[in-house]
Amino acid sequence: MSAQERQEGRWRRGVVLAAFALVGLALLARAVELQILDRDFLQTQGQQRHLRVLDVPAHRGMITDRTGEPIAVSTPVDSIWGHPEELLENSDRLPELGELLGRETGELREFIEARSGREFIYLKRHLAPEQADAVLSLDMPGIYSQREYRRYYPAGEVAAQLIGFTNIDDQGQEGLELAYEGWLQGRPGSKRVLRDRLGRIIEDVENIESPRPGQDLQASIDLRLQYVAYRELKAAVNEHGADAGSMVIMDPATGEVLAMVNQPAFNPNNRRNATTAQARNRAIVDLLEPGSAIKPFIAAAALESGAVEPDRQFDTSPGEQRFAGHSVRDIRDYGELDVTGILQKSSNIGATQIALETDPESLWRTLDQFGFGSLTASAFPGEAPGHLPHWRDWREIGQVTAAYGYGMSMTPLQLTKAYAAIANGGEMAEASLLKRDSEPHTRTVMSPGTAEHLMGMLEQVVAPGGTGTRAAVPGYRVAGKTGTVVKSGPGGYSEDEYQSIFAGMLPASSPRLVGVVMIDNPRGEDFYGGAVAAPVFARVMNDAMRLLDIPRDHIEPDDGAIIVRRGGES
Repeated sequence: MSAQERQEGRWRRGVVLAAFALVGLALLARAVELQILDRDFLQTQGQQRHLRVLDVPAHRGMITDRTGEPIAVSTPVDSIWGHPEELLENSDRLPELGELLGRETGELREFIEARSGREFIYLKRHLAPEQADAVLSLDMPGIYSQREYRRYYPAGEVAAQLIGFTNIDDQGQEGLELAYEGWLQGRPGSKRVLRDRLGRIIEDVENIESPRPGQDLQASIDLRLQYVAYRELKAAVNEHGADAGSMVIMDPATGEVLAMVNQPAFNPNNRRNATTAQARNRAIVDLLEPGSAIKPFIAAAALESGAVEPDRQFDTSPGEQRFAGHSVRDIRDYGELDVTGILQKSSNIGATQIALETDPESLWRTLDQFGFGSLTASAFPGEAPGHLPHWRDWREIGQVTAAYGYGMSMTPLQLTKAYAAIANGGEMAEASLLKRDSEPHTRTVMSPGTAEHLMGMLEQVVAPGGTGTRAAVPGYRVAGKTGTVVKSGPGGYSEDEYQSIFAGMLPASSPRLVGVVMIDNPRGEDFYGGAVAAPVFARVMNDAMRLLDIPRDHIEPDDGAIIVRRGGES
């Protein structure tokens, strides 16, 4: 090799080495720029592309019945959302996406295009995790998932109007779900995550704030009684072709509502075809005139004030009398009746005479004391207070119609609460839709002696010869009162529309349960409270006594049994 060739070789090596050195220096300079000079900028850009702060959903508190049985629970679900711009860039894959989401391709495309300026749109809410995984497995750019919770109601229709429901964002909309929203609703947390280019979470970087689950709520109802009441009320409404119905069962000692059902009902797990009428908790938000169910309280006012003695006789002949220019009728001529007979036969004439014997102010104050015309302490959204006209506005005709339950209005819950006070010896506990943890505060609304008199009188209503014989429960002493109300409307009182009512208590020797049944507009020949509402009460309470294992207080011997009496007599 010549000297010239060696010289050219050294020159080429020098050029190559210089080139490598320059490249190395350039890489080193770039590394310094990226790692030191532009580090903060690049980290910010990387975080904007891959780091995200996400909400961590908090599940809503559970609602249970008094025994701990779940009535409303939140279950985890996934919602699919998308980035419109990325989706439209891959519009050829929309048919695959639409098939998995159950949406037509054309409709899905229009939906996305109409929101192309956004960065976030929901494509499908509340999918089961396996359905969401199938959508994500498409590996389609612009598709993401988000963990949420959906409310589920194990009891379905049975407790629908009382418990209420939540919307798609798990916020209470009706019933206890709405009334106790602040208690049940959890507080979402947040975390910082690292996503890949397809938006999938590949690492939890930082927990910013932990979610706080909602607090559980224990309702006062017993699902066993709730189901029995629901079953029997629905059967009665169907049997009589009625428009609607309600039933409330209460513990008279505590004021706790053990069951509250309404017809028609709806399924809170599928509200697509539910109507406003089906969702309404009629036992709390609908008003009724109590009719003859008010008569025990008219008698209470007279007995408490001393205006009338229990054995006082009233002449109801000949079955129709005029008071204040108004004709008052009974079903038949009952002749002379004492206070017990007036309640047993449900004499309008006798009740009117008792009312007119009582000072109007005393009469009104007694009704007011029982809570008529006032809200209860239930805290239920939309509760109606009812209406009790002041005694100064009555005039004589107002006092007459009040005697048999017209000219005033109340809810089934208010009526139940009032009868519970009779059952509880004149002590009234506030109504509660939540299980009580302590003894309730009560107030005295009448003397124990008057309450005892009324209990004995109301037992005769269910005994042979009374209007409520079909409310009898084998093995138990039952006290109660029937009511049949002519419905009123915009044009006045109807000639063929009624509300059938029965209010009762048992065991009468020491009442554990009070129940009110109302059947709205039963059709057919049977429309009286004793024929329509009383049998519902009997069937429900017969099962309730067994479910709660309440001892009998009225043992009837077999016809062939030998009864041994004191002194060996038989």
